[in-house]
Amino acid sequence: MLTRSQKAEIIDNLANEFKSAGAVVICGFTGITHKQLEALRQYADENDTKVRVVKNSFVTLAAEKAGMDKIDVVENNLAIWSDDQISACKVADKFASANKDKFVIKTGYLEGKVADVATINAMAKLPGRDELLGMLLSVWTAPARNFVTGLDNLRAKLEEEAA
Repeated sequence: MLTRSQKAEIIDNLANEFKSAGAVVICGFTGITHKQLEALRQYADENDTKVRVVKNSFVTLAAEKAGMDKIDVVENNLAIWSDDQISACKVADKFASANKDKFVIKTGYLEGKVADVATINAMAKLPGRDELLGMLLSVWTAPARNFVTGLDNLRAKLEEEAA
């Protein structure tokens, strides 16, 4: 059994984590095995995302202490959060898709505001940071790529005419 000071410490730690988080996703996990939960934690670690099974009252108090809007959470829940909004939503969405009957996205916060399931799912569909950087790099290198292709075509044409 946790002492009052231990509970307060857990709530303070969660509140600090939630304050700096871009997204916090609250999910129900009734029927998930320990092995599946460990797989979720491992996948979350790979995506710089944190997962924690937390008492509902702790989530509510930590969110309130972090200055977030109030939500009502019931049944067994876990919190998934990250500094990056998209990665937390992607982790929750991917695991929910793989475990449809046992794992459900219930609600969450995006930048401290309550977000519904549709919003969280929409965020999960957006490209991640690395994908966006790849797209940006492709756009930046396109002019140089086109110039080199044009020069190569000109060289080939001049070689044909000379032959």
